[in-house]
Amino acid sequence: MARTTVVGACPHDCPDTCSILTTVEDGKAIAVRGNPDHPFTRGRLCVKVNNYEERVYSDKRVLYPMKRVGPKGTKQFQRISWDEAIDTIASRWKTIIAEHGAQAILPYSYLGTQGVINGLNVGDPLFNKLGATVLERTFCDSGSCTAYLLTIGHTPGVDPESFVHSKYIILWACNTLSTNSHHWPFIEQAKKNGAKLVVIDPVRTRTARLADWHIQIRPGTDAALALAMMHVIIKEDLVDRDYIDKHTVGYDELVERVATYTPEFAAQETGIPVEDILKLAREYATTPPAVVRIGVAVERHAGGGQTVRAIACLPGLIGAWKHVGGGLLQLPIWAFPVKWEVLMRPELAPEKMRVLNSWRLGAALTGELGFDPPIKALFVYNANPMAMVTEQDKIEKGLEREDLFTVVSEHFITDTAKYADIVLPATTQLEQKDIMFSWGHLYLSYNNQAIEPLGEAVPNTELFRRLAKAMGITDPSFFRTDDEMIEAALDWTNPVLQGITLDDVKAKGYSRLNMPAPADWAPHRDGNFPTATGKIEFKSTIAEGGNFVAPLFRQGYGGDQDGSPIDPLPHYISPNESARTAPHLAERYPLSLISPKSHAFLNSNYGNLPAQTAQAGEEQAVILNPDDAAHRGIEAGAPIRVFNDRGSFEAYATVSADVMAGVVVAPSGYWQRSNRKGATVHALTPPAFADLGRAPTFSDVLVQVGRV
Repeated sequence: MARTTVVGACPHDCPDTCSILTTVEDGKAIAVRGNPDHPFTRGRLCVKVNNYEERVYSDKRVLYPMKRVGPKGTKQFQRISWDEAIDTIASRWKTIIAEHGAQAILPYSYLGTQGVINGLNVGDPLFNKLGATVLERTFCDSGSCTAYLLTIGHTPGVDPESFVHSKYIILWACNTLSTNSHHWPFIEQAKKNGAKLVVIDPVRTRTARLADWHIQIRPGTDAALALAMMHVIIKEDLVDRDYIDKHTVGYDELVERVATYTPEFAAQETGIPVEDILKLAREYATTPPAVVRIGVAVERHAGGGQTVRAIACLPGLIGAWKHVGGGLLQLPIWAFPVKWEVLMRPELAPEKMRVLNSWRLGAALTGELGFDPPIKALFVYNANPMAMVTEQDKIEKGLEREDLFTVVSEHFITDTAKYADIVLPATTQLEQKDIMFSWGHLYLSYNNQAIEPLGEAVPNTELFRRLAKAMGITDPSFFRTDDEMIEAALDWTNPVLQGITLDDVKAKGYSRLNMPAPADWAPHRDGNFPTATGKIEFKSTIAEGGNFVAPLFRQGYGGDQDGSPIDPLPHYISPNESARTAPHLAERYPLSLISPKSHAFLNSNYGNLPAQTAQAGEEQAVILNPDDAAHRGIEAGAPIRVFNDRGSFEAYATVSADVMAGVVVAPSGYWQRSNRKGATVHALTPPAFADLGRAPTFSDVLVQVGRV
């Protein structure tokens, strides 16, 4: 009996990017565990992946190519060969291109895997070469990134491990224990060292329960709080004037801007008492090192981008960047020298491309957007839009079109895959190799293939090699091996990789980027921000270019940008849907709905697997405040209906004071089968974009809840 241990890395869209050890016995993976030697993973995996081998060997896996043999949506498929599948796809695409043009083909993907070569950009070269419609993928952090770039540039920010040296930690819209759990030990150590932990969140989450101070805030009003904090810090002269003079621009204009954002104003908007706003501002400004960790949820409302702009200004006011463990943490991904242009190949695309935002899939498929040519072919990989995107009735109607040729590459027959004409079997992380950046720490990770692919599953890299060949592409770059792609995907001459070789990372499974140790690194002690001025830009110098989505989110394509004006100074934008901003709507739909990530699911991953659904609850639950539940005659466990003008779903009620009055919580990630009437929470969310980066606004929605 041959037993080996293979070192790999978690594939998921999670900041932790854990190092995983897979035990393989006679060619079969029998167990996975966290790598005890990895300084961030520390031997532990979360509930999502601690039984990953069960995902791999699930009897529900798609293991062979299949074609539809029944009506769309009925899950009636028949096994076919890879040759037939690829020939069918290529033939249909060539016909569509001949009759309608390549823009009639739409790729649809996101981060079903976060691997550098199998993840976000793996299909970009092919679709750019064909001239297909560009998918603008702004599900997560696009608005935040636009705001971040406008303010402090593409800096990795505070090393997550440096939090042990922080004395005042604000987790803003960040449920660390559920969505960034391997960062918690560093926060916990800081607390033991005397740090104060503040959590700003409408919900008393697992993380908020362990905070020294939980501040409940109305959804979508975070910028009002951040601007009021600046108002207090400036008015009470708690600023670091030396740091401001040397390393910021636009301070005088910022002073004028925040003058009207008083604590009294913020209290009315946020629901936070004036005295708490004053206390937060004073403590934050006078307890160095102070650090803010923002979660992805902070951007998901009408003013999400300006919220991130306001928060990103705070550390500059108090000179927090001077200290180890002081400043702001958004995405350490900026530290990794990934050669995105090599992955995306934007130079292959025609000069003029058509762009569709991923959030508007339903409107595109039903013809509402008036596309000419219309979408005639849809290719879905690394995504499950039927469960995770708004306007689900429109998506369903579009997917049911007989003239729409849909291909889905997947592990399972998802809510989306059941409408496919062709379903293709994709490998899991144990069956493929990849190299991984992280948006939650500073370790480059390598995923060694642990087992041979089950059935006829192939990695995304191989899938696109086969498609490129079938489409008559001869460019050798399309046919590089996975090893060659990994080698080409990073700038190995970059100083952060000095002394690190690919062979080293492959053998050990990970390597910390060549950066100062967490105990020593204050990245902007002396300024040096990666902005046009080299400084924090309270008043942005690039705002004059108008609203934009970073090319990384749109296949490298820089054209057809929003371009709408951006105020160069941070300001407050009220939620689109709230009792204060939409009183007539609130008369019918008085409750604010938020849909945070589930503790047990990763987006819609694991929403169909027994261990994770047992932990999360077999069916969708919705959490209501006791006052809101009593007003509606709803008891815990009762079947309820959540609805607005856009749609509805049915679920079961959980009643808890952990949710502030006027707010209801429906964790996302459940599949349609887990909801009593087939829709998911995103059937209710609006198709509107936030102010920056075309971020979605699925935390900016009014609903009503009633008994079934």
